[in-house]
Amino acid sequence: MGPETVSLKHTDSANYFAGGCHIYSGGPYDHKLGGHIILFSLKRVIEFPPGSNIIIPSSTVPHGNTPIQPGEQRVSFTQYCGGGLFRWVQCGFRSLKDLGKNNPKLKAKLDGKAERRWKDALGRFSKINELHADRMKVFVEK
Repeated sequence: MGPETVSLKHTDSANYFAGGCHIYSGGPYDHKLGGHIILFSLKRVIEFPPGSNIIIPSSTVPHGNTPIQPGEQRVSFTQYCGGGLFRWVQCGFRSLKDLGKNNPKLKAKLDGKAERRWKDALGRFSKINELHADRMKVFVEK
Protein backbone atom coordinates (compact mmCIF):
# COMPACT_ATOMS: atom_id res chain seq x y z
CA MET A 1 0.00 0.00 0.00
CA GLY A 2 2.83 2.49 0.46
CA PRO A 3 4.43 4.78 1.36
CA GLU A 4 6.38 4.61 -1.93
CA THR A 5 4.67 1.93 -3.99
CA VAL A 6 6.60 0.91 -7.09
CA SER A 7 5.81 -2.10 -9.22
CA LEU A 8 8.39 -3.46 -11.65
CA LYS A 9 7.45 -4.94 -15.03
CA HIS A 10 5.27 -8.01 -14.48
CA THR A 11 2.10 -9.85 -15.41
CA ASP A 12 -0.24 -11.40 -12.86
CA SER A 13 -0.49 -14.92 -14.25
CA ALA A 14 -2.85 -16.18 -11.53
CA ASN A 15 -5.47 -13.55 -12.40
CA TYR A 16 -8.40 -14.41 -14.66
CA PHE A 17 -6.94 -14.02 -18.15
CA ALA A 18 -9.92 -12.18 -19.58
CA GLY A 19 -10.72 -10.10 -16.52
CA GLY A 20 -9.93 -6.56 -15.60
CA CYS A 21 -7.61 -5.63 -12.77
CA HIS A 22 -8.54 -2.36 -11.09
CA ILE A 23 -5.61 -0.19 -9.94
CA TYR A 24 -5.99 2.94 -7.79
CA SER A 25 -3.22 5.39 -6.93
CA GLY A 26 -3.19 7.98 -4.17
CA GLY A 27 -0.87 10.12 -2.10
CA PRO A 28 0.95 13.42 -2.35
CA TYR A 29 3.29 13.04 -5.34
CA ASP A 30 3.98 15.00 -8.53
CA HIS A 31 2.42 12.88 -11.26
CA LYS A 32 4.36 14.80 -13.91
CA LEU A 33 7.66 13.50 -12.46
CA GLY A 34 6.75 9.97 -11.38
CA GLY A 35 4.14 7.34 -10.59
CA HIS A 36 3.34 6.79 -14.28
CA ILE A 37 1.68 3.52 -15.31
CA ILE A 38 3.69 1.65 -17.94
CA LEU A 39 1.95 -0.78 -20.31
CA PHE A 40 5.03 -2.37 -21.86
CA SER A 41 3.56 -4.43 -24.70
CA LEU A 42 1.33 -1.51 -25.71
CA LYS A 43 4.35 0.82 -25.60
CA ARG A 44 2.49 3.32 -23.43
CA VAL A 45 3.57 5.38 -20.43
CA ILE A 46 0.54 7.07 -18.84
CA GLU A 47 0.59 9.90 -16.31
CA PHE A 48 -1.28 8.66 -13.28
CA PRO A 49 -2.19 11.52 -10.89
CA PRO A 50 -3.22 10.81 -7.29
CA GLY A 51 -6.83 9.58 -7.26
CA SER A 52 -6.52 7.92 -10.66
CA ASN A 53 -8.02 4.55 -11.53
CA ILE A 54 -7.34 2.20 -14.41
CA ILE A 55 -8.62 -1.23 -15.36
CA ILE A 56 -6.24 -3.47 -17.31
CA PRO A 57 -6.10 -7.19 -18.17
CA SER A 58 -3.15 -7.67 -15.80
CA SER A 59 -2.55 -11.33 -16.56
CA THR A 60 -1.87 -10.65 -20.23
CA VAL A 61 -0.51 -7.08 -20.40
CA PRO A 62 2.95 -6.57 -18.86
CA HIS A 63 2.75 -3.50 -16.62
CA GLY A 64 4.44 -1.55 -13.85
CA ASN A 65 4.96 2.01 -12.71
CA THR A 66 7.74 4.56 -12.44
CA PRO A 67 9.24 5.64 -9.11
CA ILE A 68 8.22 8.91 -7.46
CA GLN A 69 10.51 11.68 -6.23
CA PRO A 70 12.37 11.44 -2.89
CA GLY A 71 10.18 12.57 0.01
CA GLU A 72 6.91 11.97 -1.86
CA GLN A 73 4.35 9.31 -1.02
CA ARG A 74 2.38 7.06 -3.34
CA VAL A 75 -0.06 4.38 -2.29
CA SER A 76 -1.64 1.84 -4.57
CA PHE A 77 -4.67 -0.39 -4.14
CA THR A 78 -5.29 -3.19 -6.62
CA GLN A 79 -8.35 -5.39 -7.04
CA TYR A 80 -8.40 -8.51 -9.18
CA CYS A 81 -10.08 -11.86 -9.59
CA GLY A 82 -8.08 -15.05 -9.49
CA GLY A 83 -8.53 -17.40 -12.43
CA GLY A 84 -8.78 -20.30 -10.01
CA LEU A 85 -12.18 -19.01 -8.84
CA PHE A 86 -13.56 -19.35 -12.36
CA ARG A 87 -12.10 -22.85 -12.74
CA TRP A 88 -13.55 -23.83 -9.33
CA VAL A 89 -17.07 -22.80 -10.40
CA GLN A 90 -16.72 -24.32 -13.88
CA CYS A 91 -15.64 -27.62 -12.30
CA GLY A 92 -18.74 -27.74 -10.11
CA PHE A 93 -17.09 -26.23 -6.99
CA ARG A 94 -14.15 -28.63 -6.89
CA SER A 95 -10.59 -28.61 -8.14
CA LEU A 96 -9.67 -29.55 -11.69
CA LYS A 97 -7.71 -32.48 -10.25
CA ASP A 98 -10.78 -33.78 -8.37
CA LEU A 99 -12.95 -33.26 -11.43
CA GLY A 100 -10.58 -35.42 -13.48
CA LYS A 101 -10.76 -38.21 -10.90
CA ASN A 102 -14.55 -38.11 -10.50
CA ASN A 103 -15.74 -37.09 -13.94
CA PRO A 104 -13.14 -37.56 -16.69
CA LYS A 105 -15.72 -36.97 -19.44
CA LEU A 106 -16.64 -33.54 -18.06
CA LYS A 107 -12.96 -32.67 -17.62
CA ALA A 108 -12.27 -33.62 -21.24
CA LYS A 109 -15.25 -31.53 -22.36
CA LEU A 110 -14.03 -28.48 -20.40
CA ASP A 111 -10.49 -28.94 -21.68
CA GLY A 112 -11.83 -29.01 -25.22
CA LYS A 113 -13.51 -25.63 -24.75
CA ALA A 114 -10.22 -23.80 -24.03
CA GLU A 115 -9.90 -22.44 -27.57
CA ARG A 116 -13.50 -21.22 -27.51
CA ARG A 117 -13.04 -19.53 -24.11
CA TRP A 118 -10.01 -17.66 -25.45
CA LYS A 119 -11.92 -16.44 -28.53
CA ASP A 120 -14.93 -15.44 -26.40
CA ALA A 121 -12.67 -13.48 -24.07
CA LEU A 122 -11.02 -11.60 -26.93
CA GLY A 123 -14.47 -10.77 -28.28
CA ARG A 124 -15.24 -8.81 -25.10
CA PHE A 125 -12.67 -6.17 -26.01
CA SER A 126 -13.52 -3.33 -28.37
CA LYS A 127 -11.80 -3.16 -31.72
CA ILE A 128 -10.49 0.21 -32.92
CA ASN A 129 -13.37 0.72 -35.34
CA GLU A 130 -15.88 -0.07 -32.51
CA LEU A 131 -14.49 2.26 -29.83
CA HIS A 132 -16.65 5.29 -30.59
CA ALA A 133 -19.89 3.32 -30.72
CA ASP A 134 -18.97 1.40 -27.57
CA ARG A 135 -18.19 4.63 -25.71
CA MET A 136 -21.53 6.07 -26.80
CA LYS A 137 -23.33 3.00 -25.41
CA VAL A 138 -21.58 3.30 -22.06
CA PHE A 139 -21.51 7.05 -21.51
CA VAL A 140 -24.36 8.53 -23.55
CA GLU A 141 -27.17 6.06 -24.16
CA LYS A 142 -29.50 5.29 -21.29
